[in-house]
Amino acid sequence: MAPTRHLLPGHGFVFLFTPVTGIQNANAAQNLGLFSRTVDGNSSNHVFRNEEFGDINDNHVGIDVNSLTSVNASEAGVYGDEEGFKVLRMNDGGNYQVWIDFDGFVVNVSLDRVGGKKPTRCLMKVPLDLSGVFEDEMYVGFTASTGTLTQSHRILGWSFSNDNFSLSDGLVTEGLPSFVLRGERFYRSKGSIIGLTLGVLFVLVACVFISCVLIKRKRKVMKTEDDLEDWELEYWPHRIAFRDIDSATNSFSDENVIGIGGNGKVYKGVLGGVEIGVKRINHNNDDGVRELLAEVSSLGRLRHKNLVGLRGWCKKEKGSLILVYDYMENGSLDKALFECKDDTKILNFDDRMRILKDVANGIAYLHEGWEAKVLHRDIKSSNVLLDKDMNAKLGDFGLARMHQHGHVATTTRVVGTVGYLVLEISCNF
Repeated sequence: MAPTRHLLPGHGFVFLFTPVTGIQNANAAQNLGLFSRTVDGNSSNHVFRNEEFGDINDNHVGIDVNSLTSVNASEAGVYGDEEGFKVLRMNDGGNYQVWIDFDGFVVNVSLDRVGGKKPTRCLMKVPLDLSGVFEDEMYVGFTASTGTLTQSHRILGWSFSNDNFSLSDGLVTEGLPSFVLRGERFYRSKGSIIGLTLGVLFVLVACVFISCVLIKRKRKVMKTEDDLEDWELEYWPHRIAFRDIDSATNSFSDENVIGIGGNGKVYKGVLGGVEIGVKRINHNNDDGVRELLAEVSSLGRLRHKNLVGLRGWCKKEKGSLILVYDYMENGSLDKALFECKDDTKILNFDDRMRILKDVANGIAYLHEGWEAKVLHRDIKSSNVLLDKDMNAKLGDFGLARMHQHGHVATTTRVVGTVGYLVLEISCNF
C-alpha cells in the first residue's frame, strides 16, 4: 500500500470471496468498493474477506463475513522465533507478503515483509464455519477504493490453490519495486539545475539508443519464437523457453538422467520451484517427431488425476524436441515390480489393486470421459508412473490416436509392444 506525499494514508484493501462481480450497492472510501451502509451485514451478501481495515486501530488485519465489522482482528505484525511480536506498518509503502490458509473450519493468517519464509506462528488463527457463506461457485480476488484519503494499492504477485498450501513458495519475491516515500530534495543552485538537465538529456539519449537495440533484438527473438507450425496452433501452443528448461535440468546434466527410452533420455529438473520430468527426443528422428505430435495433441488437452500431466514443450531448433511433464517421484511401475531392492517398498496386494484401479480409471477417461475417444495403444508397466503417494498415472502417449465417439478408428496398423499385445495379434508376428 503506497501512500501519497502530504496526504494521510487510505483505508487499505481487501482479499475476498464473493458470488458476484461488479460494484453494485457499493460505496467508496471506508466501504472499500465492497458494501454500502444499506447492505452492510446482510447475510445474502455471501462475502468472506480478509482486509487491512477495521475499528481496533489504523493498522490491523481483520476477518469480515458479510459486513464491514470484523469478526476477528489483530494488530498487523509478525511473531519472530526469538524477538516475539513485531508491529509492521502496512501503509508505509513497503512490500509485504500475506498467507491466508483455510483448512477445515480454521482460518490462518500470517504476515511478514516480502522475501522471508512463512512465519512459524500465525498472526491469526480463527475458528470459522463458512458453510453458510460459500456457494457452489464463488469469485476470488481483491477490491479497494479511495476517497478523501488516498493511496495506491498494488498486487505484485499472488497465488491461489484449493489444496496446495506450499504453492506460494514459487512466488518471485526478489527485485520488486519499492514504494517507500523518500525524503524530498531541493536543488537551488544554477549549476545543479544545469547539471541535472544535461544529465537527464544524456540519460534520455542513452535510453533511446538502448531501447532501439533491445526492440530490434526482441523482434528478432519474437519472430523466431512466434514461428509456430500449423499443428502447434491447432492443438496446444504451450511453448516453454529452452533457456528455462536448460536451467531447470542443469544443462541436461547426466546426473539428472532418470530414464532412457527408444527416442531419447528423460531428465529430472526444477522449474519455477516445482519438480518436473523432461523428455528430450533424439535429433533427426522421424519417429520422435511423430511421437511429439501425438503427445502434444493428445495429452496436452487431457486433464485427469490418473494421467501424467503435460506442462509444455520446446523445440529449440529443427530436430530438437523436448516435452515437459509433472515429475513422478516413484518412477515407473515396472521398476517398482522388478527392480525394487528395498523390502519395505515392495508392493503388497492392496497396493497393486489400487494401481490397477487407477490405471483403469485413466483408461475409462480416455475412452469415454473426454470430448473425443483417445486410444493409448501402448499400455504396459513401464508406461505407468507412480507419484510420491504411489498413485498410478498413465503416461507416454507417443502411439496415441484420437477419433470421435461413435466412429470406428480408420487405422489398421498394428502398434504396441510385443508381450503386451492381445494374443491373436501377437501370434501374427
